[in-house]
Amino acid sequence: MGWNFGDVYEAVAQGVPDAPAQIHGDIVRTWGEFDRRANALAEDLIDAGLQKQSKVGIYLYNGPDYFEIVQAAFKGAFAPFNTNYRYGPDEVAYLFDNADAEAVVFHTSFADLIDQIRGRLPLVRRWYAIDDTGSGIPDWAVDHQALVSPGADRVMPPWGRSGDDVLMLYTGGTTGMPKGVMWRQDDLFTALGRGGNALVGAPPAETLDDITERAAAGASLLVACPMMHGTGQFTAFGMMQTGGAVVALPSRRFDPAELWRVVDERSVNVLAIVGDAFAKPMLAELDANRDAYDLSSVLAMISSGVMWSQEVKNGLIGHLPQVILSDNFSSSEALGMGTSVSRAGATESTARFKVGARCKVFTEDGREVEAGSGEAGMVAVGGPQPVGYYKDEAKTESTFRTVDGVRYSIPGDWATVNEDGTLNLLGRGSVCINTGGEKVFPEEVEEALKRHPTVNDAVCVAVPDERFGEAICAVVEPVPGAEPTLDELAGHVRTGLASYKAPRHLVVVETIGRAVNGKVDYKGLTAHARGAVGADT
Repeated sequence: MGWNFGDVYEAVAQGVPDAPAQIHGDIVRTWGEFDRRANALAEDLIDAGLQKQSKVGIYLYNGPDYFEIVQAAFKGAFAPFNTNYRYGPDEVAYLFDNADAEAVVFHTSFADLIDQIRGRLPLVRRWYAIDDTGSGIPDWAVDHQALVSPGADRVMPPWGRSGDDVLMLYTGGTTGMPKGVMWRQDDLFTALGRGGNALVGAPPAETLDDITERAAAGASLLVACPMMHGTGQFTAFGMMQTGGAVVALPSRRFDPAELWRVVDERSVNVLAIVGDAFAKPMLAELDANRDAYDLSSVLAMISSGVMWSQEVKNGLIGHLPQVILSDNFSSSEALGMGTSVSRAGATESTARFKVGARCKVFTEDGREVEAGSGEAGMVAVGGPQPVGYYKDEAKTESTFRTVDGVRYSIPGDWATVNEDGTLNLLGRGSVCINTGGEKVFPEEVEEALKRHPTVNDAVCVAVPDERFGEAICAVVEPVPGAEPTLDELAGHVRTGLASYKAPRHLVVVETIGRAVNGKVDYKGLTAHARGAVGADT
């Protein structure tokens, strides 16, 4: 049957029922409360008519309810999926429709948006609202807190649970619209260490009794990045399977002073961030106010998804010499491609990763790249990996490939292999822009720009950004006589797309220079744009 997270977290709750499980500001919920609240929602989902592997959407900011809802879905053998809270109405409607959502839990901050689109989503049987605005619960939604606060006894769905039950993680990827990455729970639990902890030498668990016996109160993880993303979710899953607590920041706008204050007050042990977009402001706050915080409890910082520069790592270690910095080369589709670990006296270069145990680098024709050859190839990881993309066989076949009888996940990252076997990461082979951990498909933004009356043609490229790694630059061919401005075009993009997809730079050109087949020279335009904005390195 395999491992199922619903069973795992029930085993944890049995071992440490009075230990903190979820912390958010003044809210501290124990594992016993976590378990009973998840039971109540699972029971209601079953009563609402959901069936095995029905899809449950989670449309929430970070907070103490997020993983309770994930666990309720696990308990009922439903498939939970994330929702990017930065999306606009059409994007959210697409996501819920693509996922075949039958239930959605949302903050009332999004009630007006949902009210605009719910008529387009006939499969949704139940809307659950969490009032985060004081505006009350819409009359078309169930009051989530009133439902789960009394709690309920353990529930087992009539169809049972198994390791084949999936979690769906929607990612922007490189295809424009979000794709649902389907992880079997048994595979994901195995990829995350199966209850083991390499840092303390604890071997993987063999039984649920092992999980219960090992569960220990006290450890805590602060998820500074969005819980809706893989970095936030998977690091939280790892902490929870050992009986630790997940801490969420009280505010919804990232404030490094607040982060360090919460770390101090809650004696946080591990931080989950997304590269320099978080680390640079955190370092700046320590540079200015280090003596304001007791940070002796911090043992590790974990990042995944974007660049975490060596200079920033060195600065953080200077303030926190006891801390291990783990820079993980992973994606929603491929865990364990590589890791770069830094500690006092031993820091790694940016983009240099120790290759994972099941990782290889292949050329496009399937040859394995030789160490020290200087040849570039695509990074591939074997072992536990997703089943594929939900309702997208073509994308599944292109990403998950069999080489010499072994199935690999090859999400499109390019690298060279050094003589010592480490990887030098080169980046995605596509034109996908990764800005602050958010993946942006240029053509989507380009189409929005071209609908503006001053724009004749447009291309979006990535330019280096000190904080976010990459920023979107709009290269625009204007309508004759027009003089478009950045504020005007960015505002126009925001009317239809998430705000992070709006360009941060504008370069006006006489012509985009499309070929007769409609294609553009992204490489040439990128070089031109970087030179124009002073980022040509």
